[in-house]
Amino acid sequence: MQTLDLGLIGNCCISALIDKQARIVWCCLPRFDGDPVFHALLGAPADAPDDGVFSIEVENPSSTTQAYVENTAILKTTLRGETGAVEITDFCPRFYMRDRIFRPQMLVRRIAPIDGNPRLKIRVRPRFGHGSQAPSVTYGSNHVRYLGDNLAVRLTTDAPIDYVLEETTFRATEPIHLILGPDETLAEGPAEVARDFGERTTNYWRTWTHRLALPLEWQEAVIRAAITLKMSSYEPTGAIVAAMTTSIPEAPDSARTWDYRYCWVRDAFFVVRALNSLAAVRTMENYFRWIMNIVDDAQRDFIQPVFGIGLEKNLAERTIDHLPGYRGMGPVRIGNQAFEHFQHDTYGNLILGAAPAFFDARLFMKAGPAEFSRFEILGERAFYLHDKPDAGIWELRSRTRIHTSSSLMCWVACDRLAKIAAHLQEAERAQFWADRARIIREAILARAWSDKRQAFVESFEGAHLDASVLLMGQVGFIAPDDPRFVATVERIGEVLGRSPHLMRYEEADDYGSPETAFNACAFWRLEALARAGRRDEAREQFEALLSIRNHLGLMAEDTNPGTGEGGGNFPQTYFM
Repeated sequence: MQTLDLGLIGNCCISALIDKQARIVWCCLPRFDGDPVFHALLGAPADAPDDGVFSIEVENPSSTTQAYVENTAILKTTLRGETGAVEITDFCPRFYMRDRIFRPQMLVRRIAPIDGNPRLKIRVRPRFGHGSQAPSVTYGSNHVRYLGDNLAVRLTTDAPIDYVLEETTFRATEPIHLILGPDETLAEGPAEVARDFGERTTNYWRTWTHRLALPLEWQEAVIRAAITLKMSSYEPTGAIVAAMTTSIPEAPDSARTWDYRYCWVRDAFFVVRALNSLAAVRTMENYFRWIMNIVDDAQRDFIQPVFGIGLEKNLAERTIDHLPGYRGMGPVRIGNQAFEHFQHDTYGNLILGAAPAFFDARLFMKAGPAEFSRFEILGERAFYLHDKPDAGIWELRSRTRIHTSSSLMCWVACDRLAKIAAHLQEAERAQFWADRARIIREAILARAWSDKRQAFVESFEGAHLDASVLLMGQVGFIAPDDPRFVATVERIGEVLGRSPHLMRYEEADDYGSPETAFNACAFWRLEALARAGRRDEAREQFEALLSIRNHLGLMAEDTNPGTGEGGGNFPQTYFM
């Protein structure tokens, strides 16, 4: 049965997910939101049930172990069978070449016999058209070409081509190299390319990790999270995907299957903030360039909450009927209806994501008065919309309200513009935006507080609890020891807490009542506890959350509080 016990490899251009048996079960080309050439994670067409996978299978397997090479995005899997064992090394090349980053659309796999006389089979079964089209296959002495209508990939290898084509079981007596990439001839042999690219990729990731500003505690967890977040950035444009997958259900048979292979302004901000706190500032600079393209294009119009990683605006949602879905639980969706939503927190998240460019002296890219004037247009929209209904942070599809979290981020937009203006010594504009932030703040305090619930609630004059109001403490809206915020944290813990997990909200949504806990919410709560001085309690919850990561330190969007099983798209950057 398919699980989310998966490892991620990538190079900030493409990525792949690999299970414990060293099967590549998910890989989209030519970029994160492209055609899932390997799609076994979501099943296979009924007439080709074994397709959509790139596997290396030892004869009569008995055990498997898997781990990352320390401080890198390189994954090693050891497969043992009755005749011997092999070690498989997987990575996507990433390193500096000619003073710029080299990140080809390429997967490199090295198979090394390490014990006995291992017999194995190589199975390369890509499909195109989101699983609907079997490839045409041609081959030469050292390569196999897989051709679709709109995409072609080439496998170059020093394994016997006949064995690859026929999926013949054979004895591995020496290292084997498999390089899957664009339909182009390699400059050198596969062994030389794999060795050179592997050494240089190892050096790149270890150098990148070496420069991180890390805490003394939990370094392994933080490093793995940082590398994962870095791999989730699409470097050509600066966009950051919410997750690498589509359609992993939040809960079994819930139909909550969404495509997360796009850049949500909200999620991307949290990723940038996390990496910036570790001194990995280059991702923030790239993201700032991406933001400025949105701002330049938006003028005074509506800004959608999610874009394609190439700034595509139309992410029309459709279902793929020929793929059954994760464990057969569809529908499989491509695109995301959220691009049509009004989510007013978008404006605050854009300004939050850009604000460090005005203050951080380390950055090569500086923001000044010209950029500030562009962001003031967003501030005007945020002020106008702060008390208007929207779909909210949870992207409700069938109702709108004046969501507290959306109004909160409208306050953030005005508050940060006031601070930027003061930094730029524009006193009049600083006062103007401070006044607007004050008006929004007073509205939130008056209309989002519920005397009945003794907590801030999910919408103005609302009645239900929602974990998103915990963001009040993170963004500086309210003091962490303010009695109203302390009471809110307590009420949310009592009603939504499934220790150490936290549900998103208590009211039923378009698909009924949520069944799984949203992992990011649990971190919002423990941060609120830490800010309020309850550090021992926060530490205990943090340790408990670390224990539910998979064997490689990665985690999906949701967790079943009863079983601890992960659900939702993977790996989810908001959590990581």
